[in-house]
Amino acid sequence: MWVEIICALAIYKIVRLFFYNDEFSDVETSDSTALFSVAHRLEKLHGGKAYVGLRIPDADTSSRQDVDLVLVTKGQVEVIGVKNLSGIVTVTSDGSWVCEGGKHHSTHTYPDPLAEVKKQASVLESYLEQRGVTLLEENISCKVVIPNPNFRTMHAFPSEVITYEEWQHLKPVSRNILSGWVKGAFSSGKEMQDSSHQKLNFILGSAPVWDRVELKNSKIVLGEFLEFKGKEEDTLALRHIKRSKVDRISIQQTSMLGFAPTRLQVLYSYRDYRSEGSSGSETKEVTVRSSTEVVFQPRDSGKIKKFKLSSLLSVSLSA
Repeated sequence: MWVEIICALAIYKIVRLFFYNDEFSDVETSDSTALFSVAHRLEKLHGGKAYVGLRIPDADTSSRQDVDLVLVTKGQVEVIGVKNLSGIVTVTSDGSWVCEGGKHHSTHTYPDPLAEVKKQASVLESYLEQRGVTLLEENISCKVVIPNPNFRTMHAFPSEVITYEEWQHLKPVSRNILSGWVKGAFSSGKEMQDSSHQKLNFILGSAPVWDRVELKNSKIVLGEFLEFKGKEEDTLALRHIKRSKVDRISIQQTSMLGFAPTRLQVLYSYRDYRSEGSSGSETKEVTVRSSTEVVFQPRDSGKIKKFKLSSLLSVSLSA
């Protein structure tokens, strides 16, 4: 009997090691995944294109302004903050949100999320103007979305704040045909409208963003890729992966449980911002140990994470 119990415990630990790694449990993982979930649903409801994890240059502070999400449709640019808050939220006199409870039974204070998004929208407008697109005031809006079902509050929020209940019952909106979205852009008919819309999408599509890792359990982490860690021969094999050349790394397993070497497929996409799309691409493939790690700094976190390649599907790098 004791032999069976010991064997069962050993099997459980092996399964847990490979399928329930603690690196999946951090709040940064769930928060980043929530961003992409919200973006996907908004695209389905409203059409258009959602841009996630932007880092917009702010000329006034000589730094970068984080923007969770920008949704571009034919009629509107929406700057959206996603607050994946779990627990009871109260609002203080200065507009800050205090969240108590949640997964880790702790208390956190957040500056007024709506005020933060409005600041982000202002920085985004300035950035777009510098690149040749000036938005009309009525065609840019700000929203805060709370997609977590464990969010609780007794406060009434402005209409720009979409609580979980409202988020669940959100309906598709009618698709407007624009009249005057970008200043001076639509004075000569549909061709100019399409041209301005394409330019706006190109600007946002080429704007700085956070790096991201995609985990096997469909979760995503935004942050900054730092380096590879592992045996010297493996890190040497990966030395050509530089963000100046590579925009995406795909990881393919050669067998179950990660006991065999991981196949790491490197896509070289040479970025050319003079046109929409890359000027060319080159794909190379190397084989490294499955124990090789990606060292990653999640955004809004002081802790550096290490992800084994065997737990990842891909890594995307910003220029």
